[in-house]
Amino acid sequence: MRRLPLLRAALAAAALTVAAPALAQSCGNSSAGFGPWLESFKRQAAAGGISQNTLQTALGNVSYDPKVISLDRNQKSFKLSLDAFMERRAPASFVKKGKGIIAQNRDLLNRIEQRYGVQKEILVAIWGMETGFGANSGNMNIFRSLATLSYDCRRSDFFTEELMAALEIVDRGDKRAADMKGAWAGEIGQTQFLAKNYLRYAVDFDGDGRRDLIRSKADVLASTANFLKQHGWIAGAGYNPGEPNFARLVDWNRATVYQQGLALFATKLAN
Repeated sequence: MRRLPLLRAALAAAALTVAAPALAQSCGNSSAGFGPWLESFKRQAAAGGISQNTLQTALGNVSYDPKVISLDRNQKSFKLSLDAFMERRAPASFVKKGKGIIAQNRDLLNRIEQRYGVQKEILVAIWGMETGFGANSGNMNIFRSLATLSYDCRRSDFFTEELMAALEIVDRGDKRAADMKGAWAGEIGQTQFLAKNYLRYAVDFDGDGRRDLIRSKADVLASTANFLKQHGWIAGAGYNPGEPNFARLVDWNRATVYQQGLALFATKLAN
Protein backbone atom coordinates (compact mmCIF):
# COMPACT_ATOMS: atom_id res chain seq x y z
CA MET A 1 0.00 0.00 0.00
CA ARG A 2 1.46 3.37 -1.00
CA ARG A 3 1.59 6.21 1.53
CA LEU A 4 2.28 9.90 0.99
CA PRO A 5 5.82 10.91 2.01
CA LEU A 6 5.98 13.66 4.59
CA LEU A 7 7.01 16.29 2.04
CA ARG A 8 4.22 15.29 -0.31
CA ALA A 9 1.69 15.40 2.52
CA ALA A 10 2.88 18.89 3.43
CA LEU A 11 2.50 20.01 -0.19
CA ALA A 12 -1.00 18.56 -0.29
CA ALA A 13 -2.00 20.46 2.83
CA ALA A 14 -0.52 23.68 1.47
CA ALA A 15 -2.25 23.30 -1.88
CA LEU A 16 -5.54 22.56 -0.17
CA THR A 17 -5.26 25.75 1.84
CA VAL A 18 -4.66 27.74 -1.33
CA ALA A 19 -7.08 25.83 -3.53
CA ALA A 20 -10.31 26.17 -1.58
CA PRO A 21 -10.70 29.99 -1.78
CA ALA A 22 -9.45 30.08 -5.38
CA LEU A 23 -11.92 27.47 -6.53
CA ALA A 24 -14.74 29.09 -4.57
CA GLN A 25 -14.35 32.18 -6.79
CA SER A 26 -15.26 30.08 -9.84
CA CYS A 27 -18.16 28.23 -8.27
CA GLY A 28 -21.48 28.03 -10.06
CA ASN A 29 -25.15 27.29 -9.54
CA SER A 30 -25.69 25.36 -12.77
CA SER A 31 -23.73 22.88 -14.85
CA ALA A 32 -22.53 25.57 -17.26
CA GLY A 33 -19.06 26.12 -15.81
CA PHE A 34 -18.47 22.71 -14.26
CA GLY A 35 -16.06 21.40 -16.90
CA PRO A 36 -13.53 24.24 -16.65
CA TRP A 37 -13.84 24.22 -12.86
CA LEU A 38 -13.05 20.50 -12.75
CA GLU A 39 -9.96 20.91 -14.92
CA SER A 40 -8.75 23.69 -12.65
CA PHE A 41 -9.37 21.52 -9.59
CA LYS A 42 -7.42 18.63 -11.09
CA ARG A 43 -4.40 20.90 -11.59
CA GLN A 44 -4.63 22.04 -7.97
CA ALA A 45 -4.93 18.44 -6.74
CA ALA A 46 -1.93 17.35 -8.80
CA ALA A 47 0.08 20.24 -7.40
CA GLY A 48 -0.94 19.05 -3.95
CA GLY A 49 0.57 15.62 -4.56
CA ILE A 50 -2.37 13.53 -5.77
CA SER A 51 -1.18 11.05 -8.41
CA GLN A 52 -2.33 11.24 -12.02
CA ASN A 53 -3.58 7.66 -11.78
CA THR A 54 -5.88 8.57 -8.88
CA LEU A 55 -7.08 11.71 -10.64
CA GLN A 56 -7.88 9.74 -13.77
CA THR A 57 -9.66 6.85 -12.07
CA ALA A 58 -11.57 9.08 -9.64
CA LEU A 59 -12.36 12.14 -11.76
CA GLY A 60 -11.81 11.07 -15.37
CA ASN A 61 -15.50 10.60 -16.14
CA VAL A 62 -17.07 12.79 -13.45
CA SER A 63 -20.00 15.00 -14.44
CA TYR A 64 -22.24 17.51 -12.68
CA ASP A 65 -25.10 15.84 -10.78
CA PRO A 66 -28.26 17.95 -10.41
CA LYS A 67 -29.81 15.27 -8.18
CA VAL A 68 -27.16 15.97 -5.53
CA ILE A 69 -28.02 19.67 -5.58
CA SER A 70 -31.71 18.89 -5.20
CA LEU A 71 -31.04 16.63 -2.24
CA ASP A 72 -28.80 19.25 -0.66
CA ARG A 73 -31.58 21.82 -0.84
CA ASN A 74 -34.25 19.53 0.63
CA GLN A 75 -32.86 18.10 3.88
CA LYS A 76 -35.71 17.52 6.33
CA SER A 77 -35.07 14.56 8.65
CA PHE A 78 -33.45 16.64 11.41
CA LYS A 79 -36.55 18.84 11.64
CA LEU A 80 -38.65 15.92 12.93
CA SER A 81 -39.85 15.46 16.50
CA LEU A 82 -37.93 12.91 18.58
CA ASP A 83 -40.74 10.36 18.26
CA ALA A 84 -40.92 10.77 14.50
CA PHE A 85 -37.15 10.65 14.20
CA MET A 86 -36.97 7.43 16.21
CA GLU A 87 -39.69 5.86 14.09
CA ARG A 88 -37.68 6.63 10.98
CA ARG A 89 -34.12 6.00 12.16
CA ALA A 90 -34.39 3.61 15.13
CA PRO A 91 -37.70 1.72 15.04
CA ALA A 92 -38.51 -1.24 17.28
CA SER A 93 -37.25 -3.65 14.62
CA PHE A 94 -33.83 -1.98 14.81
CA VAL A 95 -33.73 -2.39 18.59
CA LYS A 96 -34.38 -6.11 18.22
CA LYS A 97 -31.85 -6.48 15.42
CA GLY A 98 -29.27 -4.39 17.27
CA LYS A 99 -29.47 -6.59 20.36
CA GLY A 100 -28.87 -9.60 18.15
CA ILE A 101 -25.88 -7.93 16.54
CA ILE A 102 -24.37 -7.18 19.94
CA ALA A 103 -24.78 -10.81 20.96
CA GLN A 104 -23.29 -12.10 17.69
CA ASN A 105 -20.33 -9.72 17.74
CA ARG A 106 -19.63 -9.59 21.46
CA ASP A 107 -15.96 -10.59 21.20
CA LEU A 108 -15.21 -7.95 18.56
CA LEU A 109 -17.15 -5.27 20.43
CA ASN A 110 -15.44 -6.16 23.70
CA ARG A 111 -12.01 -5.80 22.09
CA ILE A 112 -12.99 -2.44 20.64
CA GLU A 113 -14.40 -1.26 23.97
CA GLN A 114 -11.22 -2.37 25.75
CA ARG A 115 -9.06 -0.45 23.23
CA TYR A 116 -11.10 2.76 22.93
CA GLY A 117 -13.38 2.82 25.97
CA VAL A 118 -16.60 3.29 23.98
CA GLN A 119 -19.59 1.20 25.02
CA LYS A 120 -20.72 -1.37 22.48
CA GLU A 121 -24.33 -0.21 22.44
CA ILE A 122 -23.32 3.29 21.31
CA LEU A 123 -21.33 1.88 18.39
CA VAL A 124 -24.16 -0.41 17.33
CA ALA A 125 -26.69 2.42 17.72
CA ILE A 126 -24.63 4.66 15.42
CA TRP A 127 -24.25 1.79 12.96
CA GLY A 128 -28.00 1.22 12.96
CA MET A 129 -29.04 4.85 12.70
CA GLU A 130 -26.57 5.71 9.98
CA THR A 131 -27.04 2.82 7.55
CA GLY A 132 -29.34 0.18 9.05
CA PHE A 133 -26.28 -1.77 10.26
CA GLY A 134 -24.54 -1.45 6.92
CA ALA A 135 -27.49 -2.32 4.70
CA ASN A 136 -27.91 1.17 3.22
CA SER A 137 -24.52 2.82 2.93
CA GLY A 138 -25.43 4.49 -0.35
CA ASN A 139 -24.59 3.70 -3.95
CA MET A 140 -23.78 7.13 -5.36
CA ASN A 141 -20.39 7.92 -6.83
CA ILE A 142 -18.54 9.74 -4.04
CA PHE A 143 -16.40 11.71 -6.46
CA ARG A 144 -19.31 12.85 -8.59
CA SER A 145 -21.19 14.00 -5.49
CA LEU A 146 -18.23 15.78 -3.93
CA ALA A 147 -17.16 17.42 -7.19
CA THR A 148 -20.71 18.70 -7.73
CA LEU A 149 -20.90 20.10 -4.20
CA SER A 150 -17.39 21.56 -4.43
CA TYR A 151 -18.37 23.45 -7.57
CA ASP A 152 -21.73 24.55 -6.11
CA CYS A 153 -21.53 27.96 -4.45
CA ARG A 154 -23.41 27.13 -1.24
CA ARG A 155 -20.55 25.35 0.59
CA SER A 156 -17.77 25.25 -1.98
CA ASP A 157 -14.80 25.57 0.38
CA PHE A 158 -16.05 22.84 2.72
CA PHE A 159 -16.67 20.29 -0.02
CA THR A 160 -13.46 21.14 -1.89
CA GLU A 161 -11.55 19.99 1.20
CA GLU A 162 -13.71 16.85 1.35
CA LEU A 163 -13.01 16.10 -2.30
CA MET A 164 -9.26 16.44 -1.74
CA ALA A 165 -9.52 14.11 1.24
CA ALA A 166 -11.47 11.52 -0.77
CA LEU A 167 -8.75 11.54 -3.40
CA GLU A 168 -6.12 10.96 -0.73
CA ILE A 169 -8.06 7.96 0.62
CA VAL A 170 -7.61 6.36 -2.79
CA ASP A 171 -4.06 7.63 -3.22
CA ARG A 172 -2.87 6.12 0.05
CA GLY A 173 -4.35 2.74 -0.88
CA ASP A 174 -7.29 2.33 1.49
CA LYS A 175 -9.91 2.03 -1.28
CA ARG A 176 -10.06 1.88 -5.06
CA ALA A 177 -11.80 4.79 -6.77
CA ALA A 178 -14.37 2.38 -8.23
CA ASP A 179 -15.33 1.25 -4.71
CA MET A 180 -15.98 4.77 -3.44
CA LYS A 181 -19.77 4.65 -3.37
CA GLY A 182 -21.78 6.28 -0.62
CA ALA A 183 -24.43 8.81 0.31
CA TRP A 184 -25.37 11.85 -1.74
CA ALA A 185 -23.24 14.30 0.28
CA GLY A 186 -20.11 12.16 0.05
CA GLU A 187 -20.47 10.24 3.32
CA ILE A 188 -18.48 7.03 3.14
CA GLY A 189 -19.04 3.61 4.64
CA GLN A 190 -21.23 1.89 7.16
CA THR A 191 -21.19 4.70 9.71
CA GLN A 192 -21.03 7.47 7.10
CA PHE A 193 -17.67 9.12 7.68
CA LEU A 194 -16.90 12.35 5.87
CA ALA A 195 -13.70 11.98 3.87
CA LYS A 196 -11.61 14.25 6.11
CA ASN A 197 -12.71 12.25 9.15
CA TYR A 198 -11.88 9.03 7.29
CA LEU A 199 -8.31 10.28 6.90
CA ARG A 200 -8.05 11.39 10.53
CA TYR A 201 -9.79 8.62 12.46
CA ALA A 202 -10.09 5.44 10.37
CA VAL A 203 -8.11 2.50 11.78
CA ASP A 204 -7.12 -0.90 10.43
CA PHE A 205 -8.63 -3.07 13.16
CA ASP A 206 -8.83 -6.30 11.13
CA GLY A 207 -5.10 -6.13 10.33
CA ASP A 208 -5.33 -6.42 6.53
CA GLY A 209 -3.23 -3.29 5.93
CA ARG A 210 -6.10 -1.07 4.81
CA ARG A 211 -8.59 1.16 6.59
CA ASP A 212 -11.77 -0.04 4.97
CA LEU A 213 -14.93 1.65 6.21
CA ILE A 214 -17.06 0.27 3.39
CA ARG A 215 -16.61 -3.50 3.74
CA SER A 216 -14.75 -4.26 7.00
CA LYS A 217 -17.06 -4.46 10.02
CA ALA A 218 -14.10 -4.43 12.37
CA ASP A 219 -12.61 -1.31 10.79
CA VAL A 220 -16.01 0.40 10.74
CA LEU A 221 -16.81 -0.10 14.42
CA ALA A 222 -13.27 0.51 15.69
CA SER A 223 -12.92 3.68 13.61
CA THR A 224 -16.22 4.97 14.98
CA ALA A 225 -14.94 4.29 18.49
CA ASN A 226 -11.65 6.00 17.68
CA PHE A 227 -13.52 9.09 16.46
CA LEU A 228 -15.40 9.35 19.75
CA LYS A 229 -12.30 8.68 21.84
CA GLN A 230 -10.31 11.34 20.00
CA HIS A 231 -13.14 13.80 20.67
CA GLY A 232 -12.93 13.19 24.42
CA TRP A 233 -15.13 10.17 25.13
CA ILE A 234 -14.77 9.12 28.78
CA ALA A 235 -14.60 5.36 29.22
CA GLY A 236 -17.49 4.02 31.27
CA ALA A 237 -19.27 7.37 31.63
CA GLY A 238 -22.92 7.87 30.71
CA TYR A 239 -24.09 9.19 27.36
CA ASN A 240 -27.65 10.33 28.07
CA PRO A 241 -28.58 14.04 28.34
CA GLY A 242 -26.80 15.60 31.31
CA GLU A 243 -24.14 12.85 31.45
CA PRO A 244 -20.47 13.39 30.50
CA ASN A 245 -20.44 11.69 27.11
CA PHE A 246 -23.63 13.24 25.78
CA ALA A 247 -21.58 16.26 24.68
CA ARG A 248 -19.43 13.96 22.55
CA LEU A 249 -22.49 13.00 20.53
CA VAL A 250 -22.55 16.61 19.38
CA ASP A 251 -19.19 15.96 17.72
CA TRP A 252 -20.71 13.06 15.82
CA ASN A 253 -23.81 14.95 14.66
CA ARG A 254 -24.82 18.55 15.34
CA ALA A 255 -28.58 17.95 15.23
CA THR A 256 -30.16 17.89 18.71
CA VAL A 257 -32.80 15.36 17.69
CA TYR A 258 -30.06 13.04 16.42
CA GLN A 259 -28.12 13.26 19.69
CA GLN A 260 -31.24 12.57 21.73
CA GLY A 261 -32.28 9.74 19.43
CA LEU A 262 -28.85 8.13 19.51
CA ALA A 263 -28.70 8.18 23.31
CA LEU A 264 -32.21 6.73 23.53
CA PHE A 265 -31.46 4.01 20.97
CA ALA A 266 -28.27 2.99 22.76
CA THR A 267 -30.10 2.88 26.09
CA LYS A 268 -32.67 0.52 24.59
CA LEU A 269 -29.93 -1.71 23.22
CA ALA A 270 -28.23 -1.89 26.61
CA ASN A 271 -31.40 -2.91 28.49
